[in-house]
Amino acid sequence: MTTTTIDEGTLDAARAARDAWRAERTAVLSTPHGWLSLTGLHWLGADAALVEGLPGRWASVDGAVEVTATAADGVALDGTPVEGTVRVDTPEGAPGTLLEVGQRRVEVLQRSGNHALRVRDPQAPTLASFTGVPVFEFSERYVLPAEFVPHEQVRDVVVGAVVEGLQHHHRAVGVVRFDLDGPQQLTVFQGGTVLFTDATSGVTTTGTTRSVTVPTTPGPVVLDLNRAQNLPCAFTDFATCPLPPAENRLTVPVAAGEKDPR
Repeated sequence: MTTTTIDEGTLDAARAARDAWRAERTAVLSTPHGWLSLTGLHWLGADAALVEGLPGRWASVDGAVEVTATAADGVALDGTPVEGTVRVDTPEGAPGTLLEVGQRRVEVLQRSGNHALRVRDPQAPTLASFTGVPVFEFSERYVLPAEFVPHEQVRDVVVGAVVEGLQHHHRAVGVVRFDLDGPQQLTVFQGGTVLFTDATSGVTTTGTTRSVTVPTTPGPVVLDLNRAQNLPCAFTDFATCPLPPAENRLTVPVAAGEKDPR
C-alpha cells in the first residue's frame, strides 16, 4: 500500500483544521432550526388526520403529503398561508420541504416510501441546553497515512437505519485502506463520506453511527479520525440516520473525534 507521510507540518495542519471544524460544528448545531431543534417525528397514513401539536390535517396521498388547513391555522408554505388542501412533494431520502407554523418549521420528508413530519422548534430544550459537543483530545495516533482505492464502477449499497424498517441507498465509490492496530479497510460513499462504528461505540461514543470524510483522489491520502463526527441521531430520537455497512464496523477502538453527547 502506497501512503503519504505524516510529518510535523501535516500534524500542525490537522490540529488547525480540527479546531476550525469544532467551531463550525458548534455554530451549525446552534442554529434555530438545526438538528438540535427537533421535537417530534410523526409518520403519516393515507387518511387526513390531526397530528399532535400541529394545526391542520395531514395525509400521505399518491406519493406526496397533503395538508389541509385554514388561514387561521397559521400554516404557510414559502411564506404563503395554506388555505384548503395543498400538495407537498418531497424526494425520497433528501432533506424535506419546510412549512412554517409560527416560529416552528415542519419538515415534510419521505423515507423508504413513507412520509413523515419532523418538527423543528427554536425553543427545543435540546437546543437551549447545548454548549458544544464533547470530544476527545486531539491525538496524533489518529492522523493516519492511508490510500484511497476507487472502484472500477460505482456500486449501489443499501443500509439500514436507526428507525426499524427504513433503508438508505448510497453510492460506494471506493475504499480507504490504512493501519490501526492492524490493516483496516472502510467503504467510502460519494462525497468521501465514511460511515463507521468501532470498539468505543455504545461506550464512550454513540452506539449508532459516526462519519468521517476522506479525499477521493486515487492514491495516498490522510485519514484524520480526530474529525469523526456524530450523525443527527446521536443528538435526537427524531432523526432517521443510516447505519454503516457491515464492512465498516471496526473492531478496534477509535478514541478520537466526537463523543456520545447524551
